[in-house]
Amino acid sequence: MAGYNRKYGNNDFKKDKVKNKSFADNSVTEEENSGLVIGRNAVRELLKSGRAIDKILVKKGDHEGSVTVLVAEAIERGIPIVEVEKAKLDSMSGFAPHQGIIAMAAEKEYCSVEDILEIARERGEQPLIVISDGITDPYNLGALIRCAEGVGAHGLIIPKRRASGLTPLVSKASAGAIEHLAVAKVVNIAATIELLKKNNVWIYAAEAGGKSYYDTDFSGGCAIVFGSEGNGVSKIVMDNSDFITSIPMYGHVNSFNVSTAAAVILSEAARQHRTGK
Repeated sequence: MAGYNRKYGNNDFKKDKVKNKSFADNSVTEEENSGLVIGRNAVRELLKSGRAIDKILVKKGDHEGSVTVLVAEAIERGIPIVEVEKAKLDSMSGFAPHQGIIAMAAEKEYCSVEDILEIARERGEQPLIVISDGITDPYNLGALIRCAEGVGAHGLIIPKRRASGLTPLVSKASAGAIEHLAVAKVVNIAATIELLKKNNVWIYAAEAGGKSYYDTDFSGGCAIVFGSEGNGVSKIVMDNSDFITSIPMYGHVNSFNVSTAAAVILSEAARQHRTGK
């Protein structure tokens, strides 16, 4: 699994080997063919079905015929459209006729942020929510889902754009945990944070230079943000967070994979939720 290059400690940031790509390239890193819906008719039926769609890939250039209609419908529904080269579509489809369009369907249905808050209420517990701020590696997202479910978090929030969705690779990396965790997909993480605050949820950004996680009070309703592989927690999300929490580093290794960092911080938050201290 790729290393997580944003440090959750008190050291400087270090660049890893993950290449920051353009939005178009960054959005289609999953190379697995399962979960793909290929061709105009198939995508049309997928849109009719109402099934969750992570994104739709279309050939760069002028859109032809029914592709224009499908793109317009997807945009109206808020589904991200990613323009890619024909060679990319050829490769993803296994060189089957794709007619310039491929949809990436989600492995499970997304819920709403309100649904996640309701899960906490039904359990009679303070909300414990995980926010993925732009994690693009499907293996990292899958491992994060496993961590979140394992500590009893009520749900995970992911952004609609510039991040991995619930692809087959994410499902595989979660080792089945994806089936037991509510996942909401939102247009704007910063706006979602404001919604959580209105519901008495404190926001914690897991980043370098903050208060040690074992000295941080997680006992109330909380949402913990873990940032992207390349840039960590985004500035706008940092600015809207209530606290910054960090993992002190004492050895020669001064950075953690995001799922490792999540396991450490979320375990402490879960402990406090259950003990009240």
